[in-house]
Amino acid sequence: MNFHGKDIKIFSANSNLPVARQIASGLGLPLGNSEVTTFSDGEIAVSINESVRGSDVFVVQSTCAPVNNHIMELLIMVDAFKRASAARITAVIPYFGYARQDRKAKARDPISAKLMADLLTTAGTDRILTMDLHAPQIQGFFNIPVDHLLGVPILAPYFIEKFRGRDDLVVVSPDLGSVTRARNFAQRIDAPLAIVDKRRAKANVSEVMNIIGDVRGKTAILVDDMIDTAGTLCNAAHAIIEVGGATEVYACATHGVLSGPAIERIEASPIKQLILLDTIQLSEDKKLNKILQLPVAPVFSEAIERIYEDKPVSTLFI
Repeated sequence: MNFHGKDIKIFSANSNLPVARQIASGLGLPLGNSEVTTFSDGEIAVSINESVRGSDVFVVQSTCAPVNNHIMELLIMVDAFKRASAARITAVIPYFGYARQDRKAKARDPISAKLMADLLTTAGTDRILTMDLHAPQIQGFFNIPVDHLLGVPILAPYFIEKFRGRDDLVVVSPDLGSVTRARNFAQRIDAPLAIVDKRRAKANVSEVMNIIGDVRGKTAILVDDMIDTAGTLCNAAHAIIEVGGATEVYACATHGVLSGPAIERIEASPIKQLILLDTIQLSEDKKLNKILQLPVAPVFSEAIERIYEDKPVSTLFI
């Protein structure tokens, strides 16, 4: 790549080093020389071992579990770059934690996603590059530019290739909140859309009610932005088979949080295959034969190149 003007540097904290290395490799660059460790009392220590003065710095860090540690790593790294006179600092956050706390659901609730935006801005972040925010309007919480990439353009081609020539597919939204994403996915693979209507009794517990649309005798593809405890996804999969009469169920999502009983639920579910993006690295105990991860690095590499060269990033959203 032929860069112009000031140089570009890619750094990473500890949450997603493999993806950071792939992003840097995609740009033909080495990963920046830095260390993120902890003191004996648990405080985070950051060392930047090369000059970043006048550089366009991109810091790759998913704010996944342990969420608060990874957030602090990112904030402290950004502060270090700011004090080292970096020309511009972009936080590359493949998975943005606290995005589900985007509004007051009941009296006296915090809006933690807004607090995250304020913390990142105050630390010295000049720009955010992220993927599939749980609520896209979170972009408005920031007073700095936010480039919001989408996971569907990576996920859809996998299923187009896998089911090439099939006309028995139906895309299913596991709840009403994911309809827009599922509709976009359905348009890409040229399949009809169905919706699972559910009632959520309390956090991480959902009750499936009925299915809107025809899934009988079809291969269903569930589409969501993230899978946390997998209750919604697995309940929807059971309903699609037992209530709707689908012959088989596949599922895909951008972010595999997979907390609590998620792995056990997915293993016991009728889902034949679950496709995730690698915005969050899966630990060994979360790797199942039915789970496949697709790489996000090529899309992030292209987005970073476009940001650095002042070219539009909107073409990646299509």
